[in-house]
Amino acid sequence: MRKSIFYLVLAAAVVLGGALTGCQKKNPAATAETAASKDVTVRLLTDATGIDDKSFNAAAWRGILEFYGDTWDNAKKRGIAYDVVTAQTQDMYIPNLKQATDEGYDLIVATGFTWADALAEVAKDNLKQKYLIVDTDWLEGSNIMQAAYAEHEGSFLVGAAAALKAKEDGITNPRFGFIGGVPGGLITKFEVGYVQGVLSVIPNAQIVDYYVNSWGEPALAKTQAKNWYDSGVYAIYSAAGGSGNGTIAQAKEYRLAGKNVWAIGVDSDQFAEGLYTANDSAVLTSMLKLVENSLVYALNAVKNGSYKGEIITFDLVKDGVGYSTANHALGNVIITQLESLKQKIIKGEITVASSNAEAKKLPGFPQNLKAIDD
Repeated sequence: MRKSIFYLVLAAAVVLGGALTGCQKKNPAATAETAASKDVTVRLLTDATGIDDKSFNAAAWRGILEFYGDTWDNAKKRGIAYDVVTAQTQDMYIPNLKQATDEGYDLIVATGFTWADALAEVAKDNLKQKYLIVDTDWLEGSNIMQAAYAEHEGSFLVGAAAALKAKEDGITNPRFGFIGGVPGGLITKFEVGYVQGVLSVIPNAQIVDYYVNSWGEPALAKTQAKNWYDSGVYAIYSAAGGSGNGTIAQAKEYRLAGKNVWAIGVDSDQFAEGLYTANDSAVLTSMLKLVENSLVYALNAVKNGSYKGEIITFDLVKDGVGYSTANHALGNVIITQLESLKQKIIKGEITVASSNAEAKKLPGFPQNLKAIDD
């Protein structure tokens, strides 16, 4: 069944930031307008932060655009084989999943482990529907592909970057901070990887950590960042969803005022969010969680018939995580050292612990972090 004009207009409105609240049941099968991938249709389901979060959801959307060979601006003008629905509250997760399933998309993508329970409930009753969920590795079902990530490996590299920059700047006894969102095993991977990266360069470095207990409270993160920067913390890595924007905002204010402090971004390259002059950013680097590669992988699997319910860990080997080199302040000397560390992880010469319990067994690792394991 071809899409109606109504559907095309509605999908475009959703991409611009609105949330679908209901529409007629339909099958978004291929249309004449769709390019090479006309046999594949996909709906992306996100939490309230949407695809303009400049982080996790934005990366998923980039993957869809990459698969279709489209651009962000053009996607706002049309919704042919793909679209996105933002759930303003978690009680919309199941209705949104059911709606997308009823509409017959070839692949339905849910971004984030907060979708796990809702997806498990809907998927068990719709075994012919193909789903992809990002950030889980514990669900069961032949129709659920799960993308997990080696966040600890990417976080190791940005921790090392911060420590190398501190040494380059001649900072005496630098301190490093971590701000998390809601504590749990996933965010722990970010924290313990980061701490191991810092300690690989400065073994006696002091680490402080704080959890916002929310993904959407940037003011709390900003206040904590200010307190830490004022007390001598050199760099802060945030894995806190939208809350982390507060860290970047504070780092921008202080660097504009001439203070030598840094923020470290997460998930997507947050260099642009840290700009305080035309070319200078308060975001030294970002841990790249290349969610876009997961989307391309899953869409290609649907397209070529190889899709199956499986757990795939996207690590450094699979180009699932990495770090940004956009900031000129990072410099070629540091980048060369980071690339050496990256290759050692890939080759197995460095093993990065992924849990707090495992990391606490390492020599010199802090025993009092607020990180918790599931």
